[in-house]
Amino acid sequence: MVKPETLKNINEIRADFPLLNKSIYNRRLVYFDNGATTQKPQCVIDAVSDVYLNYNANIHRGVHTLSDLSSAAYENAREIVRSFINAGKREEIVFTAGTTASINAIAFSFGERYIKPGDEIVISHLEHHANIVPWQMMCQRKKAILRVIPINDNGEIIFDEYLKLLNSRTKLISVSQVSNALGTVLPVRLIIDAAHSADIPVLIDGAQGIQHGVVDVKKMNCDFYVFSGHKIYGPTGIGMLYGKEKYLDELPPYQGGGDMVDKVTFEKTTYNELPFKFEAGTMNYVGAIGLGKALEYVLDIGRDNIAEMEQDLLKHATDKLSAINGIRIFGNSENKIPIISFLIKNIHQYDAGMILDKMGIAVRTGTHCAQPVMDRFGIDGTIRASMCFYNTIEEVDSLVEGIEKVIEMFS
Repeated sequence: MVKPETLKNINEIRADFPLLNKSIYNRRLVYFDNGATTQKPQCVIDAVSDVYLNYNANIHRGVHTLSDLSSAAYENAREIVRSFINAGKREEIVFTAGTTASINAIAFSFGERYIKPGDEIVISHLEHHANIVPWQMMCQRKKAILRVIPINDNGEIIFDEYLKLLNSRTKLISVSQVSNALGTVLPVRLIIDAAHSADIPVLIDGAQGIQHGVVDVKKMNCDFYVFSGHKIYGPTGIGMLYGKEKYLDELPPYQGGGDMVDKVTFEKTTYNELPFKFEAGTMNYVGAIGLGKALEYVLDIGRDNIAEMEQDLLKHATDKLSAINGIRIFGNSENKIPIISFLIKNIHQYDAGMILDKMGIAVRTGTHCAQPVMDRFGIDGTIRASMCFYNTIEEVDSLVEGIEKVIEMFS
C-alpha cells in the first residue's frame, strides 16, 4: 500500500477535480471512463483560463509583450514535456493535436522518406485503430506490406511470433505501450531491443501508458513516442511526438504553412529548424500550456504513488468482478494497467452500460476502437471500466453493486 505520509489524502486529490463532484440521475458520479479521457484538475483549468484572461496572443510571430509571454509559456511547456519523458533535447519534442495526429505524421513522413514497394511495417493485434489505419494508408500509398504480431488468449503478444516477423524488409515497428481495450502492458523494451538488433526503428503509442507510470524514452530507447494530453489530465486537442533527432532531421514535414518555414519563394521553400519544421500554422499553444500544468500536477502527486494506487484498485476490482457469476473478463495478463474489459452473461454491453449510467456509473461500451481485438475473441464489444488514481475502492464496490443489479434485472 502507498504510505500515507508520501501522498495527498484521496479526498484532497478528488477535491482537485471539480467534475468528480457532479451528480448523475441524483447519484454521485462514478467515473470509470478514464481510458477515453481523464478529468482535469482545477490547476489545469486555471492555467488555460489564465492564458485567455491575461496574455493570449499568437506565438513566435510578434514582438509585443503578450506574444513574448505566450511564446515563453509555450516553450516552457515543451521543456516540461521533455523532462517528463526524459528526452535528450527540446528539439526532439514536437507538439501535435494528439496521439492520432502524431502517428499519422510519422506514417506519412517516414513513408515518404524510407518506404519502398515490398517493404514491411509491423504492428500488433492489440492496436487501437489510430495505430492501424495510418499504416494501412501508408502501405497502400507506397505498396508496402503490413504485418501483425498475434496475441494469445490472455491478450498478450506472442513474442516468438514477433521475432519471426523481423527480416530485411522490415522498416518500422509500431506498437502500443498498453492496450486500450484490454489493459495489457506490452514488453516494449524487449520489442525495441529485438528490433534494434536488426537495425529497425520503433514507434511506441503511449496514449494509454503515459499516465500510468514513469516513461523514460532514453531508458526505453524507442525512436518515436507519442501521447495525447487529454489522457493525462490535460486539455483536449494537444499531444506530443517525440522523435530521435537523427530521424526528425531526415524526415520531410507532414504539413506546410506558417512557422515551419525558413524562406519561401514561388520557386522553392526551405524549412525551419527542429522542432518547428513539424509545427505548421497556429499551434494549440493554450493546450500546450495546459498540458505542461497537467504534467506538473502528476509529478506533484508522484508517478510511483499513482502506479501503486492504481494497482490496488485493479486488484480489488479484478477480485470483486471475478467473483460475480456470469462475468467474463477479457485481458488477463499479469502485467496490466487498471482497465477491466468484461461481459455480463448474455446481456448486451450497451444495455448494461445504459443501466449503469442510470446509477451514476460511467463505463465505456463497444469495441473501443479496437475491432481486431474483439474479432480475436469472437465478440462484438465489451464493457470497459478504466480507472485512475482519483478513483476509490468504494467506487469499485459501487460498480460491483451496479452489475449485480443489472444481472437481477435481466434474470
